[in-house]
Amino acid sequence: MMKKDSSITRLTAAAIGAAMALALPVAAHAEPELSDGPALREARKLAEQPPVAEPPGRRPPIDHSGRKLRGKASFYGEEFRGRKMANGKRFNPDSTVAASKSLPLGTVAKVTNLKTGKSAMVRIEDRGPYAQGRVVDLTPKTAKKLDMIGDGVVPVVVAPVAVPQRSGGAKAGAGAAEVPASTATEALQQAAAAAPPEEPQARR
Repeated sequence: MMKKDSSITRLTAAAIGAAMALALPVAAHAEPELSDGPALREARKLAEQPPVAEPPGRRPPIDHSGRKLRGKASFYGEEFRGRKMANGKRFNPDSTVAASKSLPLGTVAKVTNLKTGKSAMVRIEDRGPYAQGRVVDLTPKTAKKLDMIGDGVVPVVVAPVAVPQRSGGAKAGAGAAEVPASTATEALQQAAAAAPPEEPQARR
């Protein structure tokens, strides 16, 4: 039976220990757990509050609170295909992007058509709409999912699921209490990656 080389064993153990030490910070910042804990409790408190109307004006303050908004939704016309959005990317009518005047860019939100009860998840990537009382502009794809094509403009509640914060990272909003934990977790990761120090202003 061969005798083990103690120096190789020590080297291997040291390498494993170093690898584990490097992995620990990653694990500590892995997926947020929303099945329980302060983030979900805060989201539930926000979900229990009645929706609020968006402040008037073309450029209301950016709202990082995660509270629900009520108002009207419209959807983009075909003429906006390929145009630059507020985040600098091109508008794709077959995507799930959306426009808001007050939610931070990168916010993931649940939009519910109050006439039909149908909901859809969107990501705020643009600014608008600027007609009075409208709180979100949707793509035709999302509008079809909400069954609002025939109406054009419908009453909605916008419940932010994950909201980028000025200091970095993301906060669970009211919508996080209304979707599966896995959906909220994914939304928080996306929103945290999108958190910008400064946001572009109105495009149209």
